[in-house]
Amino acid sequence: MAAPMIPPAHAPAFLAAHGWGDAQILPLAGDASFRRYFRVIGTGRQAVLMDAPPPHEDPRPFVAVAEWLRAHGLTAPAILARDLERGMLLIEDFGDARLRETADAAPDTEARHYAGVTDLLIHLHRQPAMPGLRVHALEQWLGEVSLFSDWYCPTLELDVDRDGFFAAWEQVLAPVSADGFPPVTVLRDYHAENIMLVPERDGIAHYGLLDFQDALIGHPAYDLASVLEDARRDVSPAVEAAMLDRYIEKTGANEAFRTAYWVLAAQRNTRILGVFVRLWKRDGKDGYRKFQPRMWGLLERDLAHPALVPVRQWFDANVPPEKRAAAWQ
Repeated sequence: MAAPMIPPAHAPAFLAAHGWGDAQILPLAGDASFRRYFRVIGTGRQAVLMDAPPPHEDPRPFVAVAEWLRAHGLTAPAILARDLERGMLLIEDFGDARLRETADAAPDTEARHYAGVTDLLIHLHRQPAMPGLRVHALEQWLGEVSLFSDWYCPTLELDVDRDGFFAAWEQVLAPVSADGFPPVTVLRDYHAENIMLVPERDGIAHYGLLDFQDALIGHPAYDLASVLEDARRDVSPAVEAAMLDRYIEKTGANEAFRTAYWVLAAQRNTRILGVFVRLWKRDGKDGYRKFQPRMWGLLERDLAHPALVPVRQWFDANVPPEKRAAAWQ
């Protein structure tokens, strides 16, 4: 079940030990994990308290990736205080201006903001991949799509051809894994709710990054697909096409990158369909069900790409229309 938004009992002592003893602690957000966030308001200053309780969570990856990103010219929160044994971090507060709400409120800014976050990825991909991260490649991609067969299909009482499912995915993913693009740091949850607008900064630093503790080393198309095929907000197809073109033109990538984009978008969206069912059935977080129609819309568009014919044929044979978006509406 989702954890209640009550600060842990040891939070006041942690804050007092680091000079924030007079601060208010207000609920800010939970997420799909066990992590919770609180806004800490002191006299003339504010910060964010991250509660990442062990044994479910470990804040060390967040600290390591944040410090690496900051060292490479990107805007991740500064770590103001830490208690790693209890899973508590006090981090820089980027405010409330998320990309999602900003772009929704002013649609005429969408293309400009998505150009900025595309350029951020281009900058990130020009850096050497962060050392020590897990690899995200063919074996992992196949493991991730199993969330669809393991959670989505049983929940909707679908009797599917599991062997054919994995065979189809391997057929379309294997060429992407061998397409020759150098591996890069993959933030993995790069989307409009994890990108903040930091107005006092310029250029790519204008976009503050959150929720990157699961970073991996993988294909450069993955995070671009993540932000342009967003599970939580509709990115206009024209902006998606323009940003894919922008990335290819600015990096000199060949057309194999475009194929990788559609294949990895389909892989990611299939995984998320399963993840959202697991969050509902296992963790009691039923709010994620509302995103399923959007996920199906994205996946069905991805499956129209010629590189995905084997996977599209499997879905056509195994998942009827009434078990897709219609099941969630």
